Order: sequence, then structure tokens, then C-alpha cells
Amino acid sequence: MKPSQVLRIGRFFYSNLFPIYYMMEKQAACSAYEFIEGVPSFLNREIREGRLDISPSSSIEYLRNKDRYDLIEGHSISSSGPVGSIFLFSKRPIEALGNATVFTSSQSETSVAMINIILKKFLRTECTFISTSEPIRKVLAHAEAYMLIGDDALRESLKWPELKVYDIGDLWFKHTGLPSVFALWIVRKECLTDKRELLARFKRDLDTAKVSALRDLETVAAASPLRGVLSGRELVSYWEGISYDFGEAHRKGLDLFRNYAEELGIL
Repeated sequence: MKPSQVLRIGRFFYSNLFPIYYMMEKQAACSAYEFIEGVPSFLNREIREGRLDISPSSSIEYLRNKDRYDLIEGHSISSSGPVGSIFLFSKRPIEALGNATVFTSSQSETSVAMINIILKKFLRTECTFISTSEPIRKVLAHAEAYMLIGDDALRESLKWPELKVYDIGDLWFKHTGLPSVFALWIVRKECLTDKRELLARFKRDLDTAKVSALRDLETVAAASPLRGVLSGRELVSYWEGISYDFGEAHRKGLDLFRNYAEELGIL
């Protein structure tokens, strides 16, 4: 099949978008869809460098390169409160992290910017941030705090009763009253013309998959790779805490995030 007849689609490695992908694969069999799996930082690079056409990508990737992308309206990974899988693990109360080194997952981009804003802007706490791919146990043998995202964060949150564990989505909402927008579905602008018909089909399939998934999360939970870690009820509760929409409140949250990121020089 010619490249112009294939839509190269990013697929998050994590379980937060599993319901959408599960329903899409179940309902929208299309030989022209090619899925490439990876963590957010990898998918950000792939779409930025033209090896993906469309992908869920870190919000900050969209904000940094708005000239390259168009938004797929109505879709995001957001939360108004706890998001359930983006955590800061800390030996100290978060307010007492002044002058500490905070390690952050190399898989993340939006969450790294958000914890910067939370600590520096909201809590007036100056920290040094270091990106790492090392496991949490190795990092916390010598560090004060480590921010993890995705399934790793979800699993580790069940293992460290001696640590203080902060949900980044919850911290953002408590300080702003607005949703935290971690990821958006974005498409490279050239696809708006080069792959117009395929893109229109994908948008319809994505809309349908979201509606179907949210109506039947129990069925999705039974097929989830995390079903051995969390119960079906816990998985459903996790997904119900995520907003997959992108409405007016989400836009306000994203605008505030952009303003703070610009102020702190993160963009």
C-alpha cells in the first residue's frame, strides 16, 4: 500500500487510552490504519519529525509546535481532579521540597512542565529537575522525589506506603479549579489535504470508539492488560476519573497551562 494510502497513527503504551483503542480495533477494522506504539515522549518526536500522521500527544508538544498541527476536536486525556496515573513520590511533604532534586520520568513531557508550575508558581518552591529512565527504587535510594507516569506510576502507587504520593492532576485542580489537559489528539497539517478522506474516516471512528468505550467500560476492563493488577471495578473507576473530552473548560485549563509555561520559560 502506498504511503499516501496509509494513516500512521500513534498509540499510547499506557492503559489510560486502552478503552478507546480497544473499541476502535473492535469496531473500525481498516487496513489503511497503521498503529505505532510508544510512550508520550517517543510519539511526540515521531509526529514532530513526520513519521506519524496523527497521534495522542503531550499537550506541550502541541503548544510548542502549533504551526505544524491541527487539533482533533473533542478529544483529550484530561482530569478535573485526580488523574490516577501521574504521581509524585516524595520522602518529604511537597511543600518542604525546597532545594531538592526532583527526578522525572523521561517518558513524560506535559507532566514535567506541570510539576514545574505546581512547585514554582503555586508552592513557591525552587527545585532542580532531572529526567531519568531509571526505576523508582534505584532513584529513591538517593533522591528525595520522583515523578512517574502511566502504568508504572499506577503500579508503584500501590507499593510505597512509607512515601507521600501526590496526584499531579489533583494538585493542578486544587490550585486552578480547571482541568489538567495532559494530552491532545493532533494531526500534521499536511494530512488535512494529502490524506483528507482517510482523516475524515478516522475522526468518525475515533468519535464512535470513545462513545462506545465509555458506555461499556466493564467489558473493556475484562480485556485490559492491567486486569491482574487492578480489579475490574478499580479499572472502571480509574477510567471514569479521566476526561476524554475537550470542551470549553478544558480550553481554559490548557490556556492557563500555556500562560504559566511561557512565564516560566518552559515553552
